[in-house]
Amino acid sequence: MAQERPREVVLQPDLDGPRTEFEGWGTALAWFANITGGWPDAERERIADLLYGDEGLRWSIARYNIGGGARPGAMPLTQPGANVPGFWRQPEGAHGRDWWRPDDQRMWDWSADANQRWWLDAIARRVEAPIFEAFSNSPPWFMTVSGEVSGAPRRLQDNLREGMEDEFAEYLVRVTAELQKRHAIAFRTLSPVNEPGTDYWYAGNRQEGSHWSPARQAAMFDATFAALQRHGLETVVSGPDETNSELFVSDWEGYPQSTRERIGQLNVHSYGNTGQVAVRDIARAAGIRLWMSEVDAPQPGDPENFEGMTSALYFAEHVIGDLRRLEPSAWVFWQAVEDISARDGRRGSNWGLLKADLRSGPEGPHAIHITRKYWAMAQFSRFIRPGFELLPIENQDSVAAISPDGRQIVMVHVNSDDEARPFVTPQGWHRDLIVTDAMHTAQCNFDSELPPRSISTLVLTLDTGDRPCTAPAH
Repeated sequence: MAQERPREVVLQPDLDGPRTEFEGWGTALAWFANITGGWPDAERERIADLLYGDEGLRWSIARYNIGGGARPGAMPLTQPGANVPGFWRQPEGAHGRDWWRPDDQRMWDWSADANQRWWLDAIARRVEAPIFEAFSNSPPWFMTVSGEVSGAPRRLQDNLREGMEDEFAEYLVRVTAELQKRHAIAFRTLSPVNEPGTDYWYAGNRQEGSHWSPARQAAMFDATFAALQRHGLETVVSGPDETNSELFVSDWEGYPQSTRERIGQLNVHSYGNTGQVAVRDIARAAGIRLWMSEVDAPQPGDPENFEGMTSALYFAEHVIGDLRRLEPSAWVFWQAVEDISARDGRRGSNWGLLKADLRSGPEGPHAIHITRKYWAMAQFSRFIRPGFELLPIENQDSVAAISPDGRQIVMVHVNSDDEARPFVTPQGWHRDLIVTDAMHTAQCNFDSELPPRSISTLVLTLDTGDRPCTAPAH
């Protein structure tokens, strides 16, 4: 008996449906930039090319972490790269927590954080119109309840000392303004809190973090808005950078209308996909731009494997789900470079797009491993470019976008099955197929099927003649 042929996948975007202008892809720079920015020039330039270069992922967005800065002599945070320096300087003889005066230039250290700041210049050299966002994980130690930047003594306890919102806002805005001048860049947005409603943050944790109740979040947004106005910056407030959409909705419901009107961009992370449509609707109703501003999504339990497709497919499905449900203006990865994790007999994990030994010294050499997840990301970011508009498409395993001039349609499809899928696309367009699977890395494919266990990008172009398929070199 003949085997039944798989049903054709119909890839037909709705050109008359609602559209969302898309402005790009990117990553948070903390913490990997705090390490790799101090590596030998050839190595750090190579990583920057892989992420932001024309023959790399072609990203255009970067989120710069303004470190709070731990107390001198404190035990270092154990997460590689997480000890991001603060820009304050404690004068000799100053004791306690009430010595800081932002109008005293002796209390600022503008030489701090050189490694992460190298990345600001590296991105600006590669991207014509980069979008920079500044964000904070914790106030400086002397503004906290616990005296630590990892969190309060108890989970779900706010760690900013009562009434310190203005001082913390002044710190963040002064750093933003100074870095803009010193690096000749513009921070379009400033996010003063990060994953504020979670129970992740507590004193002694391995990274900077701070809990904020909705009322304290609102006070911090108000203070940040006022400080930006006072300093005459065009930077606008963004947030709340909540870990998932359900917590985002809870935060938003706790803000007064006056605070909501001071937020110029809504940020949400996608560590969880329930409630995403609600966040989309909140952004639409408020008329505020929405970003998916942080996530990584390896397959849980999948052992570290640079060439494995399991986490690559899982990750690509996550990206498609975010774009379909949130319909965001941007999609931003968490840590583009992660530490090699299969150590000391452990199975490790597939966090990150590039892997390297982040625990080794800065002098090198450092092996840089390009994973299949990197190529999965390339299937999206190389082809859905800033200025494209996201389009509705019925197929649940696909996303679609159209170029500003309407002459190119891009569709990305994930086939997690063990069989190829025949497909059909709109007539009258020249069609290129680019594939990442176990054998290909974002390479042209001339088959008439979507390969098994693959991420495929279809590029439909008007009036191109019979030119051959092309994909960026790698």
